[in-house]
Amino acid sequence: MNIKPIDWREGRIILLDQTRLPWEETYLEVNDVPGICEAIRKLRIRGAPAIGVAAAFGLALGAQAIETASKDEFLARLHEVSQTIAATRPTAVNLFWALDRMNRVAQVGSDVGGIKSKLIEEAGVIERETAEDDRRMSQNGAELIGNGFSVLTHCNAGALATAGYGTALGIIGAAHEQGKNIEVFADETRPLLQGARLTTWELMRADIPVTLITDNMAGHFMKAGKIDCVVVGADRIAANGDVANKIGTYSVAVLAHENGIPFYVAAPVSTIDFHLGSGDEIPIEERNPEEVTHPYGSRIAPEGVRVANPAFDVTPHRYVSAIITEEGIARNPYTESLWAMRKGELNAGS
Repeated sequence: MNIKPIDWREGRIILLDQTRLPWEETYLEVNDVPGICEAIRKLRIRGAPAIGVAAAFGLALGAQAIETASKDEFLARLHEVSQTIAATRPTAVNLFWALDRMNRVAQVGSDVGGIKSKLIEEAGVIERETAEDDRRMSQNGAELIGNGFSVLTHCNAGALATAGYGTALGIIGAAHEQGKNIEVFADETRPLLQGARLTTWELMRADIPVTLITDNMAGHFMKAGKIDCVVVGADRIAANGDVANKIGTYSVAVLAHENGIPFYVAAPVSTIDFHLGSGDEIPIEERNPEEVTHPYGSRIAPEGVRVANPAFDVTPHRYVSAIITEEGIARNPYTESLWAMRKGELNAGS
């Protein structure tokens, strides 16, 4: 399952352009802040953990271009860079978490040169920790996947969406590595087809059996007894366990509940926004209408039609069977179990 979607090499950011998959593997070289912002907005790099890593690298990159010996002036200009990156996408909290962590590191530095070096170092630490957390999370979640299970997933929460291992797909990959005989049903995930383009591409590379279905087929296969559990990722989780994830996730959760199928969410603790009491407070990104009317450049709708294109929806915590993190497996009441994870009181696999 190991794929490296983003890397730092000699003062440049190298990323796999996910808008070109599965047709071709194209790596882009990003040399400035406008470049990384464009990559995040255009989904060349995507997925909450990967966006966090991209934000960290982007701020480190922007810091190198600030020419001043004054720490106060440097921090003021670094704040402007941070605000620019923060404005790229509003829903995935890992972006803001990574920027906040990087800015705190900058505050404690003594001189501009040292701060610049420390920011590069910290971005690398964030990348490594993200990958390590995903592996721990995947091992925790694999315990919920039985031998012979058929698992439904929505959107892409694999190596491409993280620092190279995956959350939801990391769990599936870990179960596969344990020798479990599993099969995956992948929703295509409209309108940008991340499931069709990216999830199937990753699973086929890993030799994990996968069947691609359209989004509106999920209920049919659940009712037919073809699905044993659902595993998805998350872009932001409120303190009460409400989950924001790719649009269509809520529908899948309701269908799973109706059919008595466990609905699992996989995300690192950094994706939990403890400042938000419920999912009602999560900002939902509205994207370009042409993603709906012109998929991959071809018009499929009448000219002038009104379009709504929210990128995410919120699944109420009552539909979530468990939230799987690197610190363990949280269950209802999430206001207690998630806070315990933040305090480090839960053991992995609990």
